[in-house]
Order: sequence, then C-alpha cells, then structure tokens
Amino acid sequence: MMTLYSGTTCPFSQRCRIVLYEKGMDFQIVDVDLFHKPEDLAVMNPYNQVPVLVERDLLLYESNIINEYIDDRFPHPQLMPADPVMRARTRLFLFRFEQEMFCHIEAIEKGSQKAADKARITIRDNLTQISPVFAKQKYMLGDEFSMLDVAIAPLLWRLDHYGIQVSRQAAPILKYAERIFSRPAYQESLTPSEKVMRK
Repeated sequence: MMTLYSGTTCPFSQRCRIVLYEKGMDFQIVDVDLFHKPEDLAVMNPYNQVPVLVERDLLLYESNIINEYIDDRFPHPQLMPADPVMRARTRLFLFRFEQEMFCHIEAIEKGSQKAADKARITIRDNLTQISPVFAKQKYMLGDEFSMLDVAIAPLLWRLDHYGIQVSRQAAPILKYAERIFSRPAYQESLTPSEKVMRK
C-alpha cells in the first residue's frame, strides 16, 4: 500500500491527495504538522518537506514527480496525456506553474509584507493571463480533467486565504475553479484545515 506523508495545509501535498482520490485506490495518508515536523521526514526527504510518497522500497518527493508515478502505476483514469508531444507540453506547463506561480507562495506565507504583496500581484497577473482559455473549454486541456488541473487547483482554492484578488477579466478562471472543486475526489482530498480556508 502507498503511504503519503502530507502537510495538512500544504498545497503541494493536496495535489497528491487529489490524484490518489481520483484514482480511487487503497492508500494511507499520514498527516504532518508543518510546524512540528517528525524527525524521520528529514531522513526520507533531504529537503525536509512534504509531500513524500513511500511504497515498499520506493521513496519519492516533489509533488509533480509523485503524481506522475501514481499516474503511470495506476493508469485509470489517465491524468497525463498518452501522446508524447502532449505529455511534453503538459510537463512544460507544470514547470511554468512552479516558476510563475507556486514559487511565490512561500513569500506570501513567510515573507515580509512587501514581498508578500509583490507575490500576490505576480500570481494574480499570471492567472489573469491564462483565464481566457476557460471561456472556451471546460478544463486546461479541453474536456478531459488532467494533471494540469490537479496542479493548479490547490492555488485556486487558497486565493482568498492568500489575499489574492483577481480582476473581472479573470472571471472564467473562477468558474473553472468551481468545476474542479465540485469533483468528488477534490472534496475528499480536503483536510479540515483546508476546508476553512474558503468561505
């Protein structure tokens, strides 16, 4: 059985929880208090961060790597495109999400007021930029829910919590977010601490 060491408020851990619930498989989640991390976490992950996935002799960290492994191991429903070109494009988008949005979360959570405000504006502008896509299609890659939707969903859930105000131009992305949030696997992935982040 797979065991996921997951932060109860960690957006990266939530990505992995979403995938596990989408797959509907047997797994165990070990909740990790991010303020009092267990000592063995640093042994499992040299960066002392969650999420960490353990399955027999395999030990993985970094949410996108964990999620791709789960998707390969349990291919139904498939969340990464089967076509090599589309897979490569999807990986590029995942990389861009990290570089353009998720890397700014730490500044919001732990940085100075100035750094946090700058991070909020950067994330807001990037979301506004991709928003028009959702006026035309249901999910990031069209009609099918994919790993790209999994990757961005925890950020969209936390917009109010992080104090990110999106403009009217970004209305399509908010409707898109509601589509993801209404998925049963998404609802199951939420911890009690995450549920209260959104009114």
